[in-house]
Amino acid sequence: MAGGYRRISDLPQVIPVFPLDGALLLPRGDLPLQIFEPRYLNMVDDVMAGYRIIGMIQTRPGGERARPSLAPIGCAGRVTSYAETSDGRYLITLTGVCRFELDEELSAGTPYRQVRAAYDRFETDLVTPQDGGDAAERRRFAKALKRYLNHRDLDVDLETATSAPLEALVNSLAMGLPFDVSEKQALLEAAGLQERYQVLTALLEIDALEDGDDEPHSMQ
Repeated sequence: MAGGYRRISDLPQVIPVFPLDGALLLPRGDLPLQIFEPRYLNMVDDVMAGYRIIGMIQTRPGGERARPSLAPIGCAGRVTSYAETSDGRYLITLTGVCRFELDEELSAGTPYRQVRAAYDRFETDLVTPQDGGDAAERRRFAKALKRYLNHRDLDVDLETATSAPLEALVNSLAMGLPFDVSEKQALLEAAGLQERYQVLTALLEIDALEDGDDEPHSMQ
C-alpha cells in the first residue's frame, strides 16, 4: 500500500505537475528535490495545505519553449519530507504513490501547471509487489550492472546493490543512474516491477554494447 492510499479513488483527480526531464519518480521510490523557482515555491505552498501530492512528469517534443508538451504518463508523489532554507529554498522529498495518465491539462489560474490525472491503468502501483527474479536473471543483471558501472566510472557497492530487495534495487538504479529522457520514460511506462527489471537490464546491456562489448548475453 503506497503512502497509505488503498484505492485510486483516494487520490486527487486534479494535481499540480512538475515537468522535469531526467527526473524519474517510481511508486515507493524517494526523490529529493530542491525548489527555488517562484512558481514551484507557490506550488509547494499550495500542496502542503492540501493533499501534498505533486505529479512528476517529463516533457516531449512540441509546445512552446516556456510551456513544452507533457509526456503522456507521469507519477504522483506525496511530500514526505519538507524543509526551508535560510535563503527561501524548499528541500522536499517526494515518495512515489501511483503512476497516472495525463487525461487533460487544465486552464488553471496558478503559475504552475495542473492536470486531470487518470490512475485506472496503474491501480496495482498501490500494492507492494512481491520480490521476484530468479537466480539466472539476477546473475545476468549483476553482470550487466558491473559493466555499466565500469564503463561510466561510477562508484556503487555492487554486492549491496544486487542483494537488495528487487523493488528497492530497481527503483534506486532506475531513478539514480544517468539514463536519457526516453530511457527514463521507458522505465516509468513498464507495466510492472518484473517488466521494469527487464527494461533496466536491457538498458545496462545496451550501454555495454555501445562501448564495444559484443559478448553475447544469456537470456536464461
